[in-house]
Amino acid sequence: MSVSTRFALVVVLSSLMSATWVMPAHAGPVQVILVGANEVPGPGDPDGDGTFVAKINAGRATLCYTLTVSGIEPATAAHVHVGTIAEAGPVVIALVPPTTGSSTACASADRELLRAITRNPDNYYVNVHNAAYPAGALRGQLS
Repeated sequence: MSVSTRFALVVVLSSLMSATWVMPAHAGPVQVILVGANEVPGPGDPDGDGTFVAKINAGRATLCYTLTVSGIEPATAAHVHVGTIAEAGPVVIALVPPTTGSSTACASADRELLRAITRNPDNYYVNVHNAAYPAGALRGQLS
């Protein structure tokens, strides 16, 4: 085996080991765009938008995030839900609502739930509720 082939094999194996051992416990940032048109069953607020940026650390059982919204009435609730892009699902993590436009916090969550979100983020979504849209003003699917 040539030196370059051996080097390539070491790089590939190192990458696989890193992905196997590091990713389930500590995932990179999750970034989501929230809009009213994504609400299911809808309608959501057509004038609003927002972002959700989170860091999942299953090893520490935490989801730390910043949730920012604009163009909507004050938020009354915010959550991470389990559900595909076409369905409304139950709440799995309560978030601090961005009542003044943004909120930053860390939520404790079950390690297995956080690992499941890390493995299959498209099965989860974030939404923000307010008085005008109690079922959901804004929504964004994790991916």
